[in-house]
Amino acid sequence: MIINYVDWVIIIVFLLLLTAIGMITSRGGADDSTSYFLSKRNMPWWLLGVSMVATTFSLGTPNLITDMVRSGGVAQNWQWWCFLLSGMLTVFVYSKLWNRSKIMTDLEFYEVRYSGRAAAFLRGFRSIYLGFFFNIFILASAALALLKFAAMMLGINPVLALVIISAIILVYSTIGGLKSILWTDFFLFVVAMAGAFIPIFYIINSPQIGGLESFLTNDIIIERLSFFPDFTNAQTALTIFLIPITIQWWASWYPGSEPGGGGYITQRILSAKSEKDAVKGTLFFNVMHFAVRPWPWILVGLASLIIFPNLDSMVQVFKDVNPRYIQNDIAYSAMLRHFLPNGVLGIVLASLIAAYMSTVSTQINWGASYLVNDFYSRFVNTNASEKKKVLVGRIWTIALIVLSIVLALYLESALQVFQYMLLIGAGTGLIYLLRWFWWRINAWSEISAMIGAMVFSLIVIIIEKKSLVYLDDQTVMFYGFEMQKGFWDTMKFVFVVLFNSLLWITVTLCTRPTEDKILVNFYKNIRPGGPGWKKITQGHAELEKNRMTKDWNVPAGLLCMSISCVGILSMLFSMGYLIYGNYLGFTILLVVTVISAIVLFKSWGKIFN
Repeated sequence: MIINYVDWVIIIVFLLLLTAIGMITSRGGADDSTSYFLSKRNMPWWLLGVSMVATTFSLGTPNLITDMVRSGGVAQNWQWWCFLLSGMLTVFVYSKLWNRSKIMTDLEFYEVRYSGRAAAFLRGFRSIYLGFFFNIFILASAALALLKFAAMMLGINPVLALVIISAIILVYSTIGGLKSILWTDFFLFVVAMAGAFIPIFYIINSPQIGGLESFLTNDIIIERLSFFPDFTNAQTALTIFLIPITIQWWASWYPGSEPGGGGYITQRILSAKSEKDAVKGTLFFNVMHFAVRPWPWILVGLASLIIFPNLDSMVQVFKDVNPRYIQNDIAYSAMLRHFLPNGVLGIVLASLIAAYMSTVSTQINWGASYLVNDFYSRFVNTNASEKKKVLVGRIWTIALIVLSIVLALYLESALQVFQYMLLIGAGTGLIYLLRWFWWRINAWSEISAMIGAMVFSLIVIIIEKKSLVYLDDQTVMFYGFEMQKGFWDTMKFVFVVLFNSLLWITVTLCTRPTEDKILVNFYKNIRPGGPGWKKITQGHAELEKNRMTKDWNVPAGLLCMSISCVGILSMLFSMGYLIYGNYLGFTILLVVTVISAIVLFKSWGKIFN
């Protein structure tokens, strides 16, 4: 199915309406840097939660999940489902701490928590590393998804489509800042969610699939429906489930799932008008992200195996598409083009464009906030006026999107990008969790972990290039030991985590701690509590009195985290059982979900001081 004038009209009307919303809501969004990057810190929880969901609904997200499902079945999703643990930890332990800090960006945290030139260096370096280099990598991943989408679906030059859509993003994001982005995200969320659920009805009920019952009993599908991997296969179990659920969720830094919060999630938290709004918004995001949204993409990914069992089958059907773009992750777009009628196709295409726009608008504003607040106004022009900061933010916004388009032309697949980002952040996550609750963590802890992640990642890549032999697409040999490619990738990750963690812990204990004055001020403002601050609060009667009582509610936060994880996973799998026709499993897990929600509601007040 190729799009026709009806689809084009729908897409164009959508883009015009989105631009209008961005322009209408831009008033007051660029009055100063706080308005431009944090929308004056007065945002309600529901708008922030919706924006977080919209932002993580990248155009590349259904591609990534399709790639995972085609590679390893439903259970492969544990590679990102595991981040529910870090997400809920952020909700119930860290979001209120971030909101109390009243800083502009999470990088400003470094000079609030640490001291000396090392803290200043860390803030400046991370602003360039994350705001520029790493952010361009993320943006390029999203741009790659749009290039593949345009090549498969739009019938026009992919680069031209990317440039046009990027230009529209720049219009509203540079004029209204975060305020326009939040309100356009609300509109984009509605469109994107509708577009995610519509295709599955057309695909499953098509003559080629034959309905849900035929779909679920197809030989290709049956072996891929399990929520958990085959535990009799040690390599698969470690790769897909055991390492993600025991190590990956806390050990790696990944955008949107940072241990302890960070990036654009923290930007939303800092924009909230209260601690409770910060917590509610982040909770809403995690429920939608993990429990509600995945199943339509999973089902399309599974169905694609029936229609396109391998890459060659897609190449044969879509001869008008550059073979370079045809990887497992393009199967999602292939299914839409193959099954959806005109009109409906236009709506779904508009929803996918919406997904791309919400992600990119957030990323460029977030990256620009680092480059302005944590580099330009901190190190280049410390006396910059608010008007100048906004201008520099707009310049960086344009630069980020232009450079990401260039980089996108050299990437290949969504899963490739996902794995690279996990690797270069390996071993850093534990610092982000402990720095709030252990006074001994210092700037050198983070500097060494950051450098270590890059160095150890480089080492394993060099080892891979010199010693790894590819037997086929799924199997490799390392010094005579034959293994699955996924198992090798997991072992690389574990290696980096282990050695990098040993490095930063050693550096922490061998370097001078943060100045007492900085630590005392940090504790007074944030009030994290706990045994890890005993050395600092001694001699300060009021602080010591509240350290293990009024300030210390992490146990309650961990309880709420555990309850919510059980509830959200129960909701996710109950929906799966409903689709599979297992009504007993659906009923049991639905009851567990309801009980978890009730218990969580009754425990809610314990996490606030």
